[in-house]
Amino acid sequence: MTSVPPAPRPPKIPESVLVVIHTPDLQVLLLERADAPGYWQSVTGSKDSADEALAETCCREVEEETGLLAAPGQFHDWELSNVYEIYPRWRHRYAPGVTHNTEHVFGLCLPTPQPVRLAPREHTAQVWLPWREAADRCFSPSNAEAILQLPARTGGGR
Repeated sequence: MTSVPPAPRPPKIPESVLVVIHTPDLQVLLLERADAPGYWQSVTGSKDSADEALAETCCREVEEETGLLAAPGQFHDWELSNVYEIYPRWRHRYAPGVTHNTEHVFGLCLPTPQPVRLAPREHTAQVWLPWREAADRCFSPSNAEAILQLPARTGGGR
């Protein structure tokens, strides 16, 4: 019996979401990347198809990466997009010649820090931190900047 190798994955779509999961008192959930120890981030992920609504991408990615279930209406669209250069170490996931990604920022407010179920192929650890500490720990400048905007976007902060 011969085994058939898995079909190659289609290239990632260079349009993604960044979901800052937080509480009313601005505790922020961060996840440590499995493929880059020490790289902490909020939930992120690319659209599965060109016609996938961004709120649906948020729902899918939050569930895949944390096990948390949220409806599309629970996400707050910050109407903020960042265009950034894809790190060279991850460009192989995209079609040849794709070097930039457009990231759309959303917030998801939970009443209290929730336990999460990590996707082990994606993340190895999670932590809830006060917003300033969370911003300092992020490896991505756009993720850190989004977290720094949290008090203004929610009317909260200390």
